[in-house]
Amino acid sequence: MAILWLLLALLMLSFVLLPILRRRRGVIGQVSPGHPDAADPATYGFVRQEELDVRMPGPDQALLDVLDLVQRTQDYRAAAQMLAGTEADGEVRWQRVQAFAGAAALELQQRPGGVHETPGGQWLRVWRAEQPKDAGGAAVHAEFLVQHAWRTSTPGTDDFRIIMEEARQACGQAALLAPGDPVPYLVELSIARGLAYPQPEFEKLWLNILDRAPHHMGAHLAALHFWCEKWHGSRAQAYAFAEAAAARAPEGSLLAALPLFAVFEHLPEVNLVASFYQSEVVTKAMHGALYAVHAARPDDPMLAHVRHLLVFFLVRAERWAEAMDQLIHVDGHVGALPWTLSADPAAEFALYRALAVAGYEANGGSRTSLPG
Repeated sequence: MAILWLLLALLMLSFVLLPILRRRRGVIGQVSPGHPDAADPATYGFVRQEELDVRMPGPDQALLDVLDLVQRTQDYRAAAQMLAGTEADGEVRWQRVQAFAGAAALELQQRPGGVHETPGGQWLRVWRAEQPKDAGGAAVHAEFLVQHAWRTSTPGTDDFRIIMEEARQACGQAALLAPGDPVPYLVELSIARGLAYPQPEFEKLWLNILDRAPHHMGAHLAALHFWCEKWHGSRAQAYAFAEAAAARAPEGSLLAALPLFAVFEHLPEVNLVASFYQSEVVTKAMHGALYAVHAARPDDPMLAHVRHLLVFFLVRAERWAEAMDQLIHVDGHVGALPWTLSADPAAEFALYRALAVAGYEANGGSRTSLPG
């Protein structure tokens, strides 16, 4: 009986001492939202979860205004004007083409149409019918077909192949309308992955892109998917592609962050301990991405993509202060990897944000100690 009482006393003592020891060691303890020790992201001015914008990785108010106008009026002309005034070989044009195509694809998915109902995305069909030689409309249509295929059918099926072949023809038409524009070839990168182009054919496509936009980050991210182990390459090929791009990246280019995307694409399915995220391979890739972020132009449209992925890795590596530094730059928009892979991107982002805040405070951080 004396031994039993001793064990009970030790157990009670552990309940008192463990929270204190965990706090002193900087370990995150999970508590209820109303608990006095609960970390509150709102303290740092972060946006509430229900107000996070899942459409884009960062702000582009001009695009959002045009998207709202087009979808509200079903008139394509504002979209056509925006693309006509967007630099052909830049990252912004590619992002806007994706946004317009994605909006039309989502409309069609939500309203497939019927006997008495007009299908969603009708404004895109009108755009192509009324302005068949408009390069912007042709590129959006090609990307729309690609997104529609991925949304509604399974790779390898007849339905998927039929839509992708139609998208391939649309890419060719878009390329003829704007010979120097890399976007039709960027669209085809996703087709190449879906239709499993032979490597020589893929490499020919890739050369067409390099001729037009050799340092295009969006293009490299799309090509990286093809070389990944889960598609048509291997871990070694994906790493080699990413590291070669980073090595030849000019000063200020975000291509130095590409190896981190390669690491992300090859993460095992199982949950991993923090030591993996502190390993040499991951640490080297994170440092490359951090360097790229530091050297990039503040208005680089791909900067938010890199920052979002850094949040994921820095939280997993328990580098709380650095994670907070990235969060203060991207909070509010969550339309980027890795959050978009979740069924609820806002909730996934909010979870990592809460972990960053909790870890930061557990290690003595506060709002006043964050960089401005």
